Amino acid sequence: MTRLKARGGAKAEKAAHDQAYGRIRVMKHYFVGGGIGALAGAAFLIRDAAVAGADITIYEKHPKVFGGSLDGSRLPDGSYSLRGGRMLTTDHYECTWDLLSTIPSVDAPGQTVREQTVAFNKEVVAHSQARLVDRNLHKVDVTHLGFSMQDRLELVRLMQTPEETLGDDPITDWLSPPFFETNFWFMWQTTFAFQPWHSAVELKRYFHRFMNEFPRIETLGGVKRTVYNQYDAIVVPLERWLRERGVNFVGDTVVTDMEIATEAGRHRVTRLTLDRAGKVETVDVAADDLVFCQNGSMTDATSLGTMEAPPPAMTKADSQGWTLWEKIAAGRPEFGNPAAFNTQIGRSLWESFTVTCRNPKFFDAMKAFSGNEAGTGGLVTFKDSRWLMSVVLYHQPHFLDQPKGWSVFWGYALHPDRVGDFVAKPMSQCGGREILRELCGHLGLEPEVFEDTTCVPCRLPYITSMFMPRRKEDRPLPVPETSVNLAFVSQFVEIPDDVVFTVEYSVRAAQMAVYQLKGVDRSIPPITRHDHAPEVLLRTVAKAMR
Repeated sequence: MTRLKARGGAKAEKAAHDQAYGRIRVMKHYFVGGGIGALAGAAFLIRDAAVAGADITIYEKHPKVFGGSLDGSRLPDGSYSLRGGRMLTTDHYECTWDLLSTIPSVDAPGQTVREQTVAFNKEVVAHSQARLVDRNLHKVDVTHLGFSMQDRLELVRLMQTPEETLGDDPITDWLSPPFFETNFWFMWQTTFAFQPWHSAVELKRYFHRFMNEFPRIETLGGVKRTVYNQYDAIVVPLERWLRERGVNFVGDTVVTDMEIATEAGRHRVTRLTLDRAGKVETVDVAADDLVFCQNGSMTDATSLGTMEAPPPAMTKADSQGWTLWEKIAAGRPEFGNPAAFNTQIGRSLWESFTVTCRNPKFFDAMKAFSGNEAGTGGLVTFKDSRWLMSVVLYHQPHFLDQPKGWSVFWGYALHPDRVGDFVAKPMSQCGGREILRELCGHLGLEPEVFEDTTCVPCRLPYITSMFMPRRKEDRPLPVPETSVNLAFVSQFVEIPDDVVFTVEYSVRAAQMAVYQLKGVDRSIPPITRHDHAPEVLLRTVAKAMR
Protein backbone atom coordinates (compact mmCIF):
# COMPACT_ATOMS: atom_id res chain seq x y z
CA MET A 1 0.00 0.00 0.00
CA THR A 2 1.24 3.48 -0.83
CA ARG A 3 1.16 6.23 1.74
CA LEU A 4 1.94 9.80 0.77
CA LYS A 5 2.68 12.25 3.54
CA ALA A 6 3.08 15.96 2.87
CA ARG A 7 6.49 17.50 3.41
CA GLY A 8 4.66 20.11 5.46
CA GLY A 9 2.39 17.69 7.34
CA ALA A 10 3.16 19.11 10.77
CA LYS A 11 2.70 22.60 9.42
CA ALA A 12 -0.72 21.62 8.04
CA GLU A 13 -1.76 20.19 11.42
CA LYS A 14 -0.70 23.39 13.18
CA ALA A 15 -2.58 25.48 10.61
CA ALA A 16 -5.76 23.45 11.24
CA HIS A 17 -5.34 23.97 15.00
CA ASP A 18 -4.77 27.70 14.60
CA GLN A 19 -7.72 28.00 12.25
CA ALA A 20 -9.99 26.38 14.85
CA TYR A 21 -9.07 29.17 17.25
CA GLY A 22 -9.47 31.92 14.69
CA ARG A 23 -5.79 32.83 14.52
CA ILE A 24 -5.31 32.61 10.74
CA ARG A 25 -7.34 32.90 7.57
CA VAL A 26 -8.96 29.80 6.12
CA MET A 27 -6.76 27.88 3.68
CA LYS A 28 -8.08 28.00 0.10
CA HIS A 29 -7.80 25.36 -2.62
CA TYR A 30 -7.96 26.31 -6.30
CA PHE A 31 -8.41 24.00 -9.28
CA VAL A 32 -7.41 25.29 -12.70
CA GLY A 33 -9.65 23.40 -15.12
CA GLY A 34 -12.85 21.51 -14.34
CA GLY A 35 -12.01 18.04 -15.65
CA ILE A 36 -12.49 14.74 -13.84
CA GLY A 37 -9.13 15.21 -12.09
CA ALA A 38 -10.36 18.46 -10.52
CA LEU A 39 -13.69 16.95 -9.45
CA ALA A 40 -11.89 13.94 -7.98
CA GLY A 41 -9.35 16.15 -6.25
CA ALA A 42 -12.09 18.26 -4.68
CA ALA A 43 -13.83 15.10 -3.45
CA PHE A 44 -10.62 13.74 -1.92
CA LEU A 45 -10.05 17.08 -0.17
CA ILE A 46 -13.49 16.90 1.41
CA ARG A 47 -13.63 13.17 2.11
CA ASP A 48 -10.07 12.49 3.22
CA ALA A 49 -8.54 15.85 4.20
CA ALA A 50 -11.53 17.31 6.07
CA VAL A 51 -11.59 20.44 3.87
CA ALA A 52 -14.85 22.40 3.79
CA GLY A 53 -16.38 22.58 0.33
CA ALA A 54 -16.68 26.36 0.62
CA ASP A 55 -12.87 26.54 0.68
CA ILE A 56 -12.56 24.85 -2.72
CA THR A 57 -12.92 26.71 -6.04
CA ILE A 58 -12.93 25.10 -9.48
CA TYR A 59 -12.32 27.36 -12.50
CA GLU A 60 -13.56 26.10 -15.88
CA LYS A 61 -13.57 27.84 -19.25
CA HIS A 62 -16.94 26.41 -20.27
CA PRO A 63 -19.88 28.35 -18.85
CA LYS A 64 -21.74 25.50 -17.18
CA VAL A 65 -20.33 22.11 -18.18
CA PHE A 66 -17.71 20.48 -15.96
CA GLY A 67 -16.12 17.05 -16.27
CA GLY A 68 -13.62 17.74 -19.06
CA SER A 69 -13.29 14.85 -21.49
CA LEU A 70 -16.09 12.90 -19.77
CA ASP A 71 -18.67 14.86 -21.69
CA GLY A 72 -22.02 14.06 -23.19
CA SER A 73 -24.55 16.60 -24.31
CA ARG A 74 -27.78 17.17 -26.17
CA LEU A 75 -27.51 19.62 -29.03
CA PRO A 76 -30.07 22.29 -29.96
CA ASP A 77 -31.58 20.06 -32.68
CA GLY A 78 -32.25 17.33 -30.08
CA SER A 79 -29.47 14.98 -31.19
CA TYR A 80 -26.62 13.89 -28.94
CA SER A 81 -22.87 14.31 -28.98
CA LEU A 82 -20.05 12.41 -27.27
CA ARG A 83 -16.40 13.14 -27.92
CA GLY A 84 -15.51 9.69 -26.61
CA GLY A 85 -16.48 6.84 -24.36
CA ARG A 86 -14.09 5.44 -21.80
CA MET A 87 -13.98 1.72 -21.16
CA LEU A 88 -13.63 0.69 -17.52
CA THR A 89 -12.69 -2.57 -15.81
CA THR A 90 -13.28 -3.77 -12.28
CA ASP A 91 -9.85 -5.47 -12.31
CA HIS A 92 -8.10 -2.10 -12.55
CA TYR A 93 -9.08 1.56 -11.93
CA GLU A 94 -8.38 1.19 -8.23
CA CYS A 95 -8.48 4.90 -7.33
CA THR A 96 -11.56 5.52 -9.47
CA TRP A 97 -13.57 2.82 -7.71
CA ASP A 98 -12.27 4.06 -4.35
CA LEU A 99 -13.72 7.47 -5.21
CA LEU A 100 -16.99 6.24 -6.71
CA SER A 101 -17.65 3.93 -3.77
CA THR A 102 -18.62 7.01 -1.75
CA ILE A 103 -20.59 8.96 -4.39
CA PRO A 104 -24.36 8.26 -4.51
CA SER A 105 -25.80 7.28 -7.87
CA VAL A 106 -27.89 9.86 -9.66
CA ASP A 107 -30.91 7.61 -10.23
CA ALA A 108 -30.49 4.43 -8.13
CA PRO A 109 -31.54 5.25 -4.55
CA GLY A 110 -29.39 3.60 -1.92
CA GLN A 111 -26.59 2.72 -4.34
CA THR A 112 -23.24 4.35 -4.93
CA VAL A 113 -21.97 4.92 -8.47
CA ARG A 114 -19.65 1.94 -8.02
CA GLU A 115 -22.43 -0.33 -6.77
CA GLN A 116 -24.74 0.70 -9.60
CA THR A 117 -22.01 0.11 -12.20
CA VAL A 118 -21.08 -3.32 -10.85
CA ALA A 119 -24.74 -4.40 -10.74
CA PHE A 120 -25.34 -3.14 -14.28
CA ASN A 121 -22.38 -5.10 -15.67
CA LYS A 122 -23.62 -8.30 -14.08
CA GLU A 123 -26.78 -7.89 -16.14
CA VAL A 124 -25.19 -6.59 -19.36
CA VAL A 125 -22.13 -8.78 -19.95
CA ALA A 126 -19.63 -7.92 -22.68
CA HIS A 127 -18.82 -10.71 -25.13
CA SER A 128 -18.08 -9.49 -28.64
CA GLN A 129 -19.01 -11.78 -31.51
CA ALA A 130 -17.92 -9.41 -34.29
CA ARG A 131 -14.74 -7.75 -33.06
CA LEU A 132 -13.13 -7.48 -36.53
CA VAL A 133 -14.97 -7.34 -39.87
CA ASP A 134 -13.12 -7.56 -43.19
CA ARG A 135 -13.86 -6.03 -46.59
CA ASN A 136 -15.97 -9.06 -47.55
CA LEU A 137 -18.29 -8.55 -44.54
CA HIS A 138 -16.79 -11.60 -42.87
CA LYS A 139 -16.50 -11.66 -39.12
CA VAL A 140 -12.82 -12.45 -38.73
CA ASP A 141 -11.82 -15.47 -36.64
CA VAL A 142 -9.96 -13.60 -33.93
CA THR A 143 -9.32 -16.56 -31.66
CA HIS A 144 -6.01 -16.69 -33.53
CA LEU A 145 -3.97 -13.56 -32.90
CA GLY A 146 -1.85 -14.02 -36.01
CA PHE A 147 1.61 -13.86 -34.41
CA SER A 148 4.71 -15.23 -36.04
CA MET A 149 7.59 -16.43 -33.85
CA GLN A 150 9.40 -13.18 -34.66
CA ASP A 151 6.37 -11.18 -33.42
CA ARG A 152 6.40 -13.12 -30.15
CA LEU A 153 10.11 -12.63 -29.60
CA GLU A 154 9.87 -8.91 -30.32
CA LEU A 155 6.94 -8.52 -27.92
CA VAL A 156 8.89 -10.25 -25.16
CA ARG A 157 11.91 -8.07 -25.85
CA LEU A 158 9.79 -4.89 -25.69
CA MET A 159 8.09 -5.94 -22.46
CA GLN A 160 11.41 -6.80 -20.78
CA THR A 161 13.32 -3.70 -21.87
CA PRO A 162 13.60 -1.00 -19.16
CA GLU A 163 11.84 2.29 -19.83
CA GLU A 164 15.16 4.11 -19.55
CA THR A 165 16.39 2.11 -22.55
CA LEU A 166 13.22 2.63 -24.56
CA GLY A 167 13.46 6.39 -23.96
CA ASP A 168 11.49 8.34 -26.55
CA ASP A 169 11.53 5.58 -29.17
CA PRO A 170 8.37 4.99 -31.22
CA ILE A 171 6.75 1.56 -31.29
CA THR A 172 8.06 0.98 -34.83
CA ASP A 173 11.62 0.92 -33.49
CA TRP A 174 10.81 -2.25 -31.55
CA LEU A 175 8.18 -4.12 -33.58
CA SER A 176 8.55 -5.11 -37.24
CA PRO A 177 6.06 -4.26 -40.04
CA PRO A 178 4.33 -7.69 -40.11
CA PHE A 179 3.26 -7.23 -36.47
CA PHE A 180 1.03 -4.31 -37.49
CA GLU A 181 -1.00 -6.61 -39.76
CA THR A 182 -1.88 -9.15 -37.06
CA ASN A 183 -5.35 -9.63 -35.67
CA PHE A 184 -3.94 -8.78 -32.27
CA TRP A 185 -2.66 -5.38 -33.34
CA PHE A 186 -5.95 -4.41 -34.99
CA MET A 187 -7.80 -5.30 -31.79
CA TRP A 188 -5.31 -3.82 -29.33
CA GLN A 189 -4.80 -0.69 -31.43
CA THR A 190 -8.47 0.14 -31.76
CA THR A 191 -9.34 -0.82 -28.17
CA PHE A 192 -6.77 1.60 -26.78
CA ALA A 193 -6.24 4.00 -29.78
CA PHE A 194 -2.55 3.36 -30.39
CA GLN A 195 -0.72 4.24 -33.59
CA PRO A 196 2.57 2.63 -34.73
CA TRP A 197 4.40 5.94 -34.27
CA HIS A 198 3.34 6.34 -30.65
CA SER A 199 5.54 5.82 -27.59
CA ALA A 200 7.08 2.39 -27.06
CA VAL A 201 7.10 3.13 -23.32
CA GLU A 202 3.34 3.70 -23.28
CA LEU A 203 2.66 0.50 -25.21
CA LYS A 204 4.89 -1.45 -22.83
CA ARG A 205 3.00 0.01 -19.86
CA TYR A 206 -0.32 -1.01 -21.42
CA PHE A 207 0.92 -4.56 -21.99
CA HIS A 208 1.87 -4.84 -18.32
CA ARG A 209 -1.14 -2.99 -16.84
CA PHE A 210 -3.71 -4.86 -18.95
CA MET A 211 -1.96 -8.22 -19.29
CA ASN A 212 -5.04 -9.95 -17.88
CA GLU A 213 -7.04 -8.56 -20.82
CA PHE A 214 -4.63 -10.08 -23.35
CA PRO A 215 -6.19 -13.58 -23.29
CA ARG A 216 -9.71 -12.17 -23.84
CA ILE A 217 -8.94 -9.24 -26.12
CA GLU A 218 -11.12 -10.69 -28.91
CA THR A 219 -14.28 -10.73 -26.76
CA LEU A 220 -13.59 -7.59 -24.70
CA GLY A 221 -14.84 -9.70 -21.82
CA GLY A 222 -13.11 -7.54 -19.22
CA VAL A 223 -14.64 -4.28 -20.39
CA LYS A 224 -17.14 -2.64 -18.10
CA ARG A 225 -19.46 0.24 -18.93
CA THR A 226 -21.40 2.70 -16.84
CA VAL A 227 -25.20 2.54 -17.01
CA TYR A 228 -25.31 5.75 -19.03
CA ASN A 229 -22.66 7.82 -20.77
CA GLN A 230 -19.93 8.81 -18.34
CA TYR A 231 -21.05 12.39 -18.02
CA ASP A 232 -24.46 11.34 -16.76
CA ALA A 233 -23.18 8.32 -14.81
CA ILE A 234 -20.02 9.76 -13.19
CA VAL A 235 -19.76 13.54 -13.59
CA VAL A 236 -23.37 14.43 -12.75
CA PRO A 237 -23.49 12.55 -9.42
CA LEU A 238 -19.97 13.66 -8.49
CA GLU A 239 -20.68 17.30 -9.29
CA ARG A 240 -23.96 17.12 -7.37
CA TRP A 241 -22.15 15.66 -4.33
CA LEU A 242 -19.57 18.48 -4.46
CA ARG A 243 -22.17 21.23 -4.86
CA GLU A 244 -24.14 19.88 -1.92
CA ARG A 245 -20.99 20.39 0.14
CA GLY A 246 -20.54 23.98 -0.99
CA VAL A 247 -17.75 23.71 -3.56
CA ASN A 248 -17.52 26.86 -5.70
CA PHE A 249 -17.93 26.08 -9.40
CA VAL A 250 -16.84 29.08 -11.46
CA GLY A 251 -17.58 28.71 -15.16
CA ASP A 252 -16.80 30.89 -18.17
CA THR A 253 -13.39 31.51 -16.60
CA VAL A 254 -9.90 30.89 -17.92
CA VAL A 255 -6.80 31.08 -15.73
CA THR A 256 -4.45 32.87 -18.11
CA ASP A 257 -1.38 33.20 -15.89
CA MET A 258 0.22 32.28 -12.58
CA GLU A 259 2.67 34.41 -10.69
CA ILE A 260 5.28 32.13 -9.17
CA ALA A 261 7.80 33.21 -6.56
CA THR A 262 11.04 31.23 -6.34
CA GLU A 263 13.12 31.16 -3.20
CA ALA A 264 16.00 28.77 -2.55
CA GLY A 265 14.96 26.78 -5.61
CA ARG A 266 11.40 26.29 -4.36
CA HIS A 267 8.42 27.53 -6.37
CA ARG A 268 5.24 28.94 -4.84
CA VAL A 269 2.20 30.27 -6.68
CA THR A 270 1.34 33.72 -5.36
CA ARG A 271 -1.35 34.95 -7.75
CA LEU A 272 -3.74 33.74 -10.43
CA THR A 273 -4.84 35.91 -13.35
CA LEU A 274 -8.32 35.15 -14.62
CA ASP A 275 -10.30 35.97 -17.73
CA ARG A 276 -13.90 35.84 -16.50
CA ALA A 277 -16.21 36.26 -19.46
CA GLY A 278 -13.80 38.76 -20.98
CA LYS A 279 -13.03 40.61 -17.76
CA VAL A 280 -9.53 40.35 -16.26
CA GLU A 281 -9.36 39.61 -12.52
CA THR A 282 -6.64 38.49 -10.14
CA VAL A 283 -6.74 36.19 -7.13
CA ASP A 284 -4.02 36.40 -4.50
CA VAL A 285 -2.80 33.00 -3.38
CA ALA A 286 -1.74 33.04 0.26
CA ALA A 287 1.24 31.16 1.62
CA ASP A 288 -0.84 28.18 2.81
CA ASP A 289 -3.22 28.05 -0.18
CA LEU A 290 -2.94 25.24 -2.71
CA VAL A 291 -3.30 25.26 -6.50
CA PHE A 292 -4.08 22.17 -8.60
CA CYS A 293 -3.50 22.73 -12.33
CA GLN A 294 -4.78 20.74 -15.28
CA ASN A 295 -1.72 20.97 -17.52
CA GLY A 296 -2.81 20.24 -21.08
CA SER A 297 -5.93 18.53 -22.37
CA MET A 298 -6.37 15.67 -24.80
CA THR A 299 -9.72 17.13 -25.89
CA ASP A 300 -8.38 20.64 -26.39
CA ALA A 301 -9.46 22.45 -29.59
CA THR A 302 -12.13 19.90 -30.43
CA SER A 303 -14.86 20.96 -32.84
CA LEU A 304 -18.18 19.58 -34.05
CA GLY A 305 -19.55 19.29 -37.55
CA THR A 306 -23.09 18.71 -38.80
CA MET A 307 -24.86 16.30 -41.10
CA GLU A 308 -23.75 18.44 -44.03
CA ALA A 309 -20.48 20.03 -42.89
CA PRO A 310 -17.22 18.70 -41.42
CA PRO A 311 -15.85 20.00 -38.11
CA PRO A 312 -13.67 23.12 -38.39
CA ALA A 313 -9.93 22.41 -38.23
CA MET A 314 -8.93 24.07 -34.94
CA THR A 315 -5.60 24.03 -33.09
CA LYS A 316 -4.19 25.27 -29.79
CA ALA A 317 -3.79 28.67 -31.46
CA ASP A 318 -7.59 28.89 -31.55
CA SER A 319 -8.27 27.44 -28.11
CA GLN A 320 -5.27 28.71 -26.10
CA GLY A 321 -5.68 25.50 -24.14
CA TRP A 322 -1.97 24.79 -23.69
CA THR A 323 -0.84 28.38 -23.09
CA LEU A 324 -0.77 28.33 -19.30
CA TRP A 325 1.33 25.16 -19.09
CA GLU A 326 3.71 26.56 -21.71
CA LYS A 327 4.08 29.76 -19.68
CA ILE A 328 4.80 28.23 -16.30
CA ALA A 329 7.04 25.46 -17.70
CA ALA A 330 9.34 27.94 -19.44
CA GLY A 331 12.57 27.96 -17.45
CA ARG A 332 11.24 25.34 -15.03
CA PRO A 333 12.05 21.92 -16.54
CA GLU A 334 10.59 20.13 -13.52
CA PHE A 335 7.18 21.44 -14.69
CA GLY A 336 7.44 19.37 -17.86
CA ASN A 337 7.72 19.98 -21.58
CA PRO A 338 4.37 20.54 -23.35
CA ALA A 339 6.06 20.69 -26.77
CA ALA A 340 6.60 16.94 -26.60
CA PHE A 341 2.84 16.49 -26.84
CA ASN A 342 1.23 19.39 -28.70
CA THR A 343 3.34 20.04 -31.80
CA GLN A 344 2.39 17.18 -34.18
CA ILE A 345 -1.35 17.20 -34.73
CA GLY A 346 -1.02 14.81 -37.66
CA ARG A 347 0.17 12.17 -35.21
CA SER A 348 -2.24 12.88 -32.35
CA LEU A 349 -5.47 13.45 -34.32
CA TRP A 350 -8.46 11.27 -34.84
CA GLU A 351 -12.13 11.89 -35.47
CA SER A 352 -15.18 10.51 -33.69
CA PHE A 353 -18.88 10.67 -34.45
CA THR A 354 -22.10 10.29 -32.46
CA VAL A 355 -25.22 8.94 -34.14
CA THR A 356 -28.75 9.52 -32.86
CA CYS A 357 -31.24 7.03 -34.37
CA ARG A 358 -34.92 7.88 -34.01
CA ASN A 359 -36.02 4.42 -35.13
CA PRO A 360 -34.64 0.90 -34.49
CA LYS A 361 -33.59 0.03 -38.07
CA PHE A 362 -29.83 0.27 -37.67
CA PHE A 363 -29.71 -1.35 -34.24
CA ASP A 364 -31.85 -4.22 -35.53
CA ALA A 365 -29.54 -4.66 -38.53
CA MET A 366 -26.43 -4.68 -36.30
CA LYS A 367 -27.95 -7.25 -33.95
CA ALA A 368 -28.73 -9.51 -36.91
CA PHE A 369 -25.22 -9.08 -38.31
CA SER A 370 -23.12 -9.29 -35.14
CA GLY A 371 -25.20 -11.55 -32.94
CA ASN A 372 -24.83 -9.07 -30.07
CA GLU A 373 -27.51 -7.17 -28.24
CA ALA A 374 -26.64 -3.49 -27.92
CA GLY A 375 -24.29 -3.04 -24.98
CA THR A 376 -22.73 -6.51 -25.16
CA GLY A 377 -20.62 -6.28 -28.31
CA GLY A 378 -18.08 -3.56 -27.61
CA LEU A 379 -16.13 -2.22 -30.55
CA VAL A 380 -16.78 -3.49 -34.07
CA THR A 381 -13.73 -2.59 -36.18
CA PHE A 382 -13.67 -2.61 -39.97
CA LYS A 383 -10.08 -3.76 -40.31
CA ASP A 384 -9.75 -3.06 -44.04
CA SER A 385 -11.27 0.40 -43.79
CA ARG A 386 -8.93 3.11 -45.03
CA TRP A 387 -10.24 5.29 -42.22
CA LEU A 388 -9.83 2.34 -39.79
CA MET A 389 -13.36 2.91 -38.57
CA SER A 390 -14.91 1.32 -35.47
CA VAL A 391 -18.37 1.62 -33.93
CA VAL A 392 -19.83 0.65 -30.56
CA LEU A 393 -23.54 0.22 -29.80
CA TYR A 394 -24.29 1.05 -26.19
CA HIS A 395 -26.99 -0.35 -23.97
CA GLN A 396 -29.98 1.96 -24.27
CA PRO A 397 -30.90 4.52 -23.12
CA HIS A 398 -27.41 6.04 -23.12
CA PHE A 399 -28.53 9.45 -21.83
CA LEU A 400 -30.71 10.21 -18.84
CA ASP A 401 -33.05 12.38 -20.93
CA GLN A 402 -33.07 10.16 -24.04
CA PRO A 403 -36.56 9.86 -25.56
CA LYS A 404 -38.16 6.43 -25.66
CA GLY A 405 -37.58 4.65 -28.96
CA TRP A 406 -34.34 6.54 -29.70
CA SER A 407 -30.91 4.91 -29.76
CA VAL A 408 -27.43 6.44 -29.63
CA PHE A 409 -24.14 4.93 -30.76
CA TRP A 410 -20.60 6.17 -31.17
CA GLY A 411 -17.74 5.53 -33.54
CA TYR A 412 -14.31 6.75 -34.43
CA ALA A 413 -11.64 6.50 -37.09
CA LEU A 414 -7.90 6.47 -36.52
CA HIS A 415 -7.08 7.69 -40.05
CA PRO A 416 -9.42 10.59 -40.82
CA ASP A 417 -6.86 12.06 -43.23
CA ARG A 418 -7.27 9.19 -45.71
CA VAL A 419 -9.76 8.91 -48.57
CA GLY A 420 -12.65 6.58 -47.74
CA ASP A 421 -13.59 3.31 -49.40
CA PHE A 422 -17.13 4.40 -50.29
CA VAL A 423 -16.81 8.19 -50.01
CA ALA A 424 -14.13 9.65 -52.24
CA LYS A 425 -12.61 12.07 -49.76
CA PRO A 426 -10.98 12.10 -46.34
CA MET A 427 -13.21 11.75 -43.30
CA SER A 428 -11.90 15.11 -42.12
CA GLN A 429 -13.73 16.70 -45.05
CA CYS A 430 -17.00 14.82 -44.51
CA GLY A 431 -20.22 15.80 -42.83
CA GLY A 432 -22.28 13.28 -40.89
CA ARG A 433 -24.33 12.15 -43.88
CA GLU A 434 -21.18 11.06 -45.74
CA ILE A 435 -19.83 9.25 -42.67
CA LEU A 436 -23.06 7.23 -42.49
CA ARG A 437 -22.72 6.40 -46.18
CA GLU A 438 -19.20 5.07 -45.54
CA LEU A 439 -20.48 3.02 -42.61
CA CYS A 440 -23.27 1.54 -44.71
CA GLY A 441 -20.69 0.49 -47.29
CA HIS A 442 -18.65 -1.44 -44.75
CA LEU A 443 -21.76 -3.25 -43.49
CA GLY A 444 -23.45 -3.81 -46.84
CA LEU A 445 -26.52 -1.88 -45.67
CA GLU A 446 -28.86 0.37 -47.59
CA PRO A 447 -28.99 4.06 -46.58
CA GLU A 448 -32.59 3.60 -45.44
CA VAL A 449 -31.35 2.13 -42.14
CA PHE A 450 -30.35 5.67 -41.23
CA GLU A 451 -33.69 7.26 -42.01
CA ASP A 452 -34.47 10.00 -39.46
CA THR A 453 -30.94 9.81 -38.05
CA THR A 454 -28.40 12.49 -37.13
CA CYS A 455 -24.64 11.96 -37.20
CA VAL A 456 -22.43 14.56 -35.49
CA PRO A 457 -18.72 14.34 -36.39
CA CYS A 458 -16.10 15.55 -33.92
CA ARG A 459 -12.49 16.48 -34.70
CA LEU A 460 -10.01 15.86 -31.85
CA PRO A 461 -6.56 17.21 -32.78
CA TYR A 462 -4.79 16.27 -29.52
CA ILE A 463 -6.75 13.20 -28.51
CA THR A 464 -3.74 10.85 -28.42
CA SER A 465 -1.14 13.51 -27.63
CA MET A 466 -0.31 11.81 -24.32
CA PHE A 467 0.83 8.75 -26.35
CA MET A 468 3.45 10.76 -28.23
CA PRO A 469 7.06 9.61 -27.82
CA ARG A 470 8.53 11.52 -24.89
CA ARG A 471 11.25 11.46 -22.28
CA LYS A 472 10.44 10.77 -18.65
CA GLU A 473 11.18 14.39 -17.70
CA ASP A 474 8.67 15.72 -20.26
CA ARG A 475 5.90 14.99 -17.76
CA PRO A 476 5.96 16.63 -14.32
CA LEU A 477 5.29 14.70 -11.15
CA PRO A 478 1.83 15.36 -9.66
CA VAL A 479 3.71 17.43 -7.07
CA PRO A 480 7.11 18.46 -8.46
CA GLU A 481 9.93 18.20 -5.94
CA THR A 482 10.54 21.96 -6.17
CA SER A 483 6.90 22.90 -5.67
CA VAL A 484 5.57 24.34 -2.43
CA ASN A 485 1.87 24.70 -3.24
CA LEU A 486 1.35 23.70 -6.89
CA ALA A 487 0.26 20.28 -8.15
CA PHE A 488 -0.51 19.00 -11.64
CA VAL A 489 -3.60 16.87 -12.25
CA SER A 490 -4.02 15.57 -15.79
CA GLN A 491 -3.07 12.94 -18.35
CA PHE A 492 0.28 14.70 -18.70
CA VAL A 493 1.90 13.89 -15.35
CA GLU A 494 4.30 11.07 -14.51
CA ILE A 495 2.87 8.16 -12.52
CA PRO A 496 5.16 5.12 -12.62
CA ASP A 497 3.57 1.92 -13.98
CA ASP A 498 0.14 3.44 -14.70
CA VAL A 499 -1.32 4.16 -18.14
CA VAL A 500 -2.62 7.37 -19.65
CA PHE A 501 -5.85 7.75 -21.67
CA THR A 502 -7.84 6.40 -18.73
CA VAL A 503 -10.13 7.96 -16.15
CA GLU A 504 -7.97 6.22 -13.58
CA TYR A 505 -4.85 8.20 -14.50
CA SER A 506 -6.50 11.56 -13.77
CA VAL A 507 -8.13 10.30 -10.58
CA ARG A 508 -4.92 8.70 -9.30
CA ALA A 509 -2.95 11.88 -10.03
CA ALA A 510 -5.54 13.88 -8.07
CA GLN A 511 -5.44 11.50 -5.13
CA MET A 512 -1.63 11.53 -5.05
CA ALA A 513 -1.51 15.33 -5.21
CA VAL A 514 -4.13 15.88 -2.51
CA TYR A 515 -2.65 13.32 -0.13
CA GLN A 516 0.87 14.67 -0.53
CA LEU A 517 0.06 18.37 -0.17
CA LYS A 518 -2.45 17.85 2.65
CA GLY A 519 -0.55 15.19 4.56
CA VAL A 520 -3.39 12.68 4.39
CA ASP A 521 -2.47 9.59 6.38
CA ARG A 522 -4.49 7.12 4.33
CA SER A 523 -3.28 4.53 1.86
CA ILE A 524 -3.71 5.16 -1.85
CA PRO A 525 -4.98 1.99 -3.56
CA PRO A 526 -1.95 0.31 -5.18
CA ILE A 527 -1.77 -0.55 -8.86
CA THR A 528 -2.86 -4.17 -9.26
CA ARG A 529 0.02 -6.11 -10.79
CA HIS A 530 -1.82 -8.68 -12.88
CA ASP A 531 1.44 -9.11 -14.80
CA HIS A 532 2.92 -10.70 -11.67
CA ALA A 533 0.13 -13.26 -11.28
CA PRO A 534 1.26 -16.76 -12.43
CA GLU A 535 -2.18 -17.70 -13.79
CA VAL A 536 -2.31 -14.52 -15.90
CA LEU A 537 1.18 -15.16 -17.27
CA LEU A 538 0.25 -18.74 -18.20
CA ARG A 539 -2.97 -17.69 -19.96
CA THR A 540 -1.14 -14.93 -21.80
CA VAL A 541 1.59 -17.26 -23.07
CA ALA A 542 -0.98 -19.84 -24.15
CA LYS A 543 -2.96 -17.20 -26.03
CA ALA A 544 0.12 -15.78 -27.74
CA MET A 545 1.07 -19.24 -29.03
CA ARG A 546 -2.26 -19.86 -30.77
